[in-house]
Amino acid sequence: MTDQAILNGRRTTVDEEAIKQLRSGLRGSVLVPGDAAYDEVRQIWNGMIDKRPGVIVRCAGTADVIKTVNLARTNNLLLAVRGAGHNIAGTALCDGGVLCDLSAMRGVWVDPDSRTARVQPGCTLGDVDRETQPFGYVVPGGIVSTTGISGLTLGGGFGWLTRKYGFTTDNLLSADVVTADGRLLKASETSHPDLFWGIRGGGGNFGVITSYEYRVRPLDPTVMAGMVLHPVDQTPRLFDFFREQTANAPDELCLLFLIRIAPPAPFLPESVHGKPVCGIIACYAGSVEEGAAAVKPIKEFGSPLVDLIGPKPFVAHQSMLDSAQPHGRNYYWKSEYFGRIDDGLRDVLVAHGTTFPSPFSSMLFMHLGGAASRIPDDAMATAHRDSQYIINIAAAWEDPRQADGCLGWARDFCQAVRPFGTGSVNLNFLTADEGRDRVLAAYGREKYERLVALKNKYDPTNLFSLNHNVKPSG
Repeated sequence: MTDQAILNGRRTTVDEEAIKQLRSGLRGSVLVPGDAAYDEVRQIWNGMIDKRPGVIVRCAGTADVIKTVNLARTNNLLLAVRGAGHNIAGTALCDGGVLCDLSAMRGVWVDPDSRTARVQPGCTLGDVDRETQPFGYVVPGGIVSTTGISGLTLGGGFGWLTRKYGFTTDNLLSADVVTADGRLLKASETSHPDLFWGIRGGGGNFGVITSYEYRVRPLDPTVMAGMVLHPVDQTPRLFDFFREQTANAPDELCLLFLIRIAPPAPFLPESVHGKPVCGIIACYAGSVEEGAAAVKPIKEFGSPLVDLIGPKPFVAHQSMLDSAQPHGRNYYWKSEYFGRIDDGLRDVLVAHGTTFPSPFSSMLFMHLGGAASRIPDDAMATAHRDSQYIINIAAAWEDPRQADGCLGWARDFCQAVRPFGTGSVNLNFLTADEGRDRVLAAYGREKYERLVALKNKYDPTNLFSLNHNVKPSG
């Protein structure tokens, strides 16, 4: 007998015959505790999350996903779904139940003639970029190439190209969805449009996506992009400059303000290694010549420690921050949206953002708006299009003794910036301990109630509960 966790938190069992039948009917594989690869496979990006599924189903295709969903539903088992496993909240794992592991499904098919790309759910942004960029196209994604395309899309998805091309969900044309009853549905504007509305920003609440179809957007493989870093005592001046530059930036220009600990990189003076620095990261989604003019004020401001802005492959820029977020480190985030930058916010960033509890923690403040803000807010579940900025307070640590300090720093920092924000938050930045009020804040009351109605229709028993959950009204 294999011990499992059921939906109400009690225990049940699935006999070995059920597991044997599952194994024999799969193209993929099944792992249980004690199998040689079990401990390796159950690891995800956030090392803070350590859970032990009772059964891991490594799906090779849609049929495997349907069998896994049916197993969980029939036996009333807790069901977790993992794409690339990059989610900060760690909802891709569970204790006891069934893990539907999609990480091996990493196919990408680009059709340059129709300007579309079909992408499987285990792909990272890097996987997608490597296939689309040789054709001069891109699926608008995030800012770290190891981010999973599935989780990013289901939560809305913003990044370097949001101001030019909108959220990732704005570029989704259709999706193949395995629902709680084991059906495979195509969701699009013309097929199950209510479900299509919900999966675009509604998290993993309505089913398992086995394939995404995106509209690809033109982007030359070489872009004007990069980072300038300044001494930390220049934070007030640089942030004021950032506010001025973002106030009139064209849609093609995305800017991100950051404060972090300087790594021991050869391009930085040794005198700042291991000390806080501030900076601006820029990416121009247009010609290199136009980009050079757009970033010129950034390159000429003050006396930077280093200026790394220049023509470079977009895939290189997209992976620039990867080294700061390696697999297996402990991560804890806090976030808030902003409609504008008030004067007092700068002082809060200086007070909290320059006193890090660990060498791996950082603060990112990104400019949004542009094309994303011009799409009707009721077009899909993705919310808060009127927000112009977002903060990511990113605590990270390897030494367990730093855990309490990192958690406290992130929470205190967020409390300090919240009076300047809109009260809303990005779904993908929510951690597991946020609570229902913050999930409501991620959608807004009106959209949340519409999502509840969809949940009642497509998942009335809340089989898909391991996410930032929208509970059915029953």
